[in-house]
Amino acid sequence: MGYRALRRARHFDERALVLQRQGRLGVYPPFRGQEAAQVGVALCLKADHDWLLPSYRESAAALTFGMPISKLILSWRADPAGWGAPPNVNMVQFYIPIATQIPQAAGVAHAQQLLGKDAVAAVFIGDGGTSEGDFHEGLNFASVFNAPLLVVVQNNGWAISVPTQKQMKVQRIALKAQGYGIPGVTVDGNDLVAVWSVAREAVERARRGEGPTLIEALTYRVAPHTSSDDPSRYRTEEETERWLKRDPLLRMKNCLLHLGLWSEAQEAELTEELEAEFLSAVEEADRAPEPKPWEIVEQVYQEMQPDQQAAWNYLRGEA
Repeated sequence: MGYRALRRARHFDERALVLQRQGRLGVYPPFRGQEAAQVGVALCLKADHDWLLPSYRESAAALTFGMPISKLILSWRADPAGWGAPPNVNMVQFYIPIATQIPQAAGVAHAQQLLGKDAVAAVFIGDGGTSEGDFHEGLNFASVFNAPLLVVVQNNGWAISVPTQKQMKVQRIALKAQGYGIPGVTVDGNDLVAVWSVAREAVERARRGEGPTLIEALTYRVAPHTSSDDPSRYRTEEETERWLKRDPLLRMKNCLLHLGLWSEAQEAELTEELEAEFLSAVEEADRAPEPKPWEIVEQVYQEMQPDQQAAWNYLRGEA
């Protein structure tokens, strides 16, 4: 199950980049190399009970959590049909602004307490986002109210082109948890089993009412920051090559082959299955009706504000 989720995420990422190059997606943020850090956490959550608050790079977590591929494709087309999640998937839309998801995730987690639920909220952020004030405010709130929250930092050593050591003096981001009186754990983010183990412990702790955990997953995004980025301008090929040897899929596959739990025949069968699933999802996304211009203002607030209503009327030709 875990390896299949990794392969499914990688397959989506590779095909999504192809769609972007074909002009069938907008700007796309690939995550190749970071699959285990996302999938390992998502496997510990219940989509119809817990909550997932992803940043823009967590398509792997979203897929594993239960978001349909067709929805993800539409989302990265900026199509309103891709906004939101199915009723049985408690996931909010991908966050594009940096770190704003942290205080909101703390609020979602605290709301579960107030509702008397044992649900957990998991939120993702990159190493660069931990330098934002929202990160501090969210963790401080979650700590004070003992909220059932997992804050997962995918530390890939770069905030676009700025290395981690130029952002902070602490050796490990997990050490920042001490300032909030909560546990902080550093884990090999390219080891699916290690991430799953740490995340499961944090989820169980949160369900028991013991509060939030900060998880720092050490990983590396071998792909560009986005489909419009050129990483060769700020990092070396040698660095990327070192991390390619620690590819999370390769490590998991070799482990399963060594234990006799997987075969190349099963690998070929899985690849064929994933390709068929993706092509079917693309066809489904392509059948979505062309979005209307006024739809862009319809989902900002639950009820339209006066300026939204005016824009909505104008776009509909009713002004």
